[in-house]
Amino acid sequence: MRLASWSWGGREHVGTISADGREATPLACRDASAGVLPLIRALAQGEPLPSPSGARLPVEVLDLRAPLPRPLRSLFCVGRNYRAHANELAGTVFRASMPESDPWPIVFGKLGECVIGPRDPVRLPNPKTTVQIDYESELAVVIGRGGRDIPRSHAMDHVFGYTIVNDVTARDVQMRHQQWDLGKSFDGFCPMGPWIVTADEMDGRATRVRGWVNGALRQDGQTKDMIFDIPTLIETCSRGITLFPGDVIATGTPAGVGMGLDPPQWLGAGDVVRIEIDGIGVIENAFE
Repeated sequence: MRLASWSWGGREHVGTISADGREATPLACRDASAGVLPLIRALAQGEPLPSPSGARLPVEVLDLRAPLPRPLRSLFCVGRNYRAHANELAGTVFRASMPESDPWPIVFGKLGECVIGPRDPVRLPNPKTTVQIDYESELAVVIGRGGRDIPRSHAMDHVFGYTIVNDVTARDVQMRHQQWDLGKSFDGFCPMGPWIVTADEMDGRATRVRGWVNGALRQDGQTKDMIFDIPTLIETCSRGITLFPGDVIATGTPAGVGMGLDPPQWLGAGDVVRIEIDGIGVIENAFE
């Protein structure tokens, strides 16, 4: 099942997307402003989906919103989770965090208010603040059944589904502040979508993540190559912290980010970043 949020006819809607990604069916929801979040909560409590309400529409005519336009709280984000990406930034971002072994993943927060839709433009910050804008193509895990101290062996039971995020990053700010949150959380720095695919339809542990800049393939990775797999990330994030239905864990990015190129290649006005994950779909955002 694919669950999405969109605007149509001057109103916000939530609903299902056909398996081929071409048609949308609105559901009878009293308040669609929170996107898919109320549906995730209801399904986690064993309630059925609302009934269809309205005719099916072609997805191409809809203004797709992020499936979680205002997440429950900040996103849990994972850094240095593909070895090739860790190596390409070993002398910069990860200079102080390259242990010989990997006992613990790097987890940081990204403000939920920076989430935008899968086709929305990303507004570049004032160049007095940052000039080193980078992209990160990522699979995001959406929690269904909540819990605390979730063991790795049962972690997949808590996955509601998956979506795509671009963890847009101001590298100069990230390096300056070291703890990353500010450089990751500028307005519009988290394109998300195009919808959430439920865990019964795909396995995020075995899919492909690709990213293009202006039509040129930059990133191409397999989630099976993560340093810390999805069950480990859920176990880590829930240690002493209660996870709730609708929480989002962005699982890290493959190699090929702009900072890792020689010379680095930063995003600027007119650039377009396209991210595709097998089993989910595509998000594509212009920077301006």
